[in-house]
Amino acid sequence: MLTMSAEQRRSRLVRRHRLAPGHYASSVAEATSSMVVLHATDPATVYMSALARCPEATLDHMAAAMYQDRSLIKLIGMRRTMFVAPAPFAPVVHSAAGLEIAARQRRRLVKLLSDGPTEPDLTGVDIEAWLADVENGVEKALVSRGESFATELAEAEPRLRTALLPTTDKKWDVKQHITSMVLTLMGADGRIVRGRPGGTWLSRMHTWMAAREVWPDGLPEIPEAESRATLATAWLRAFGPATVADLKWWTGWTLGATREVLAGIDTVDVDLAGVPGIVLADDAELDEPVAPAAALLPALDPTPMGWQQRDFYLGAHREPLFDRNGNIGPTVWWDGRIVGGWAMKGPEIVWRLLEDVGSEAESAITDVAAAMQERLGSASVIPSFRTPLERELSA
Repeated sequence: MLTMSAEQRRSRLVRRHRLAPGHYASSVAEATSSMVVLHATDPATVYMSALARCPEATLDHMAAAMYQDRSLIKLIGMRRTMFVAPAPFAPVVHSAAGLEIAARQRRRLVKLLSDGPTEPDLTGVDIEAWLADVENGVEKALVSRGESFATELAEAEPRLRTALLPTTDKKWDVKQHITSMVLTLMGADGRIVRGRPGGTWLSRMHTWMAAREVWPDGLPEIPEAESRATLATAWLRAFGPATVADLKWWTGWTLGATREVLAGIDTVDVDLAGVPGIVLADDAELDEPVAPAAALLPALDPTPMGWQQRDFYLGAHREPLFDRNGNIGPTVWWDGRIVGGWAMKGPEIVWRLLEDVGSEAESAITDVAAAMQERLGSASVIPSFRTPLERELSA
């Protein structure tokens, strides 16, 4: 049986994830496609993940790719998480993961509206037909108005202001308008896509636009089995070798669905330091070693979030770098493994090593941190999910 050591896996990681000189991406689009998708739960993550992999890129390059030429698209995907995907690959993510999420979202919203109470009262209304008509109204407004914020869409389609009323005296049970629920559902369904932010690149407020502005004939439809095979193959090429559990976790599929997808892909078994794994049959050759290099990756970067089983690059550093829900904070890398963490104290990047890596590594990390800080300008980035070390360093 083929075997791959932790060192050999880390060498593949550095090369394929564009984390070393000679292997950096030439554009933000290439940096994104190298990772399959970039995490976008935090607006800053996509920018900083791309900058870490493409030293020639700027914040403006990333903004232009997402909001001007639309070569990168933000959408809901695996595990009901926001991602940025290359536009040609977005239909794959949508079919392989987004449609199932949309179906669940629709069932939930229909039930909430049906069970009531609502304002105005929807008793006796065919909720599914009513909701479909609201969605048509939103899409029509976007085609007419162009990119619009949620508040603007609620003016054009007043039914978005329909409210779910509280049914208990609990503090969390409050009146809630369905605006964001409907727009999120339409995004998951592929009818609308997220547009430019309403402020700086760190803003969480964003516009919406009709999907036909990107795809004139609508988001291309791909059979689910085909899209899932394409997604799994792309992931294995970027993150393999890996375990079946890793792929199941990353996609959010059930174990049965994951195995069904893998049955249609040509893979071979590989021993990962005593753990059974898989690798694409046409990608089983060992990569040439890569010279040690430093990298600073942001919170929720796709590299540390790419596997469920992380020991081969994380070591014993989990506790200070993850929050209680399994979200990773900003990390310092050397030679394909995590060796520390970093944070921003105002506009300044501060970092700390969690092990002794030698003077050469420390010098390289210092240079990488200085280069990243210069490219971020005066911005101060605070992750949504705070981790123990990030909190301590930024205090």
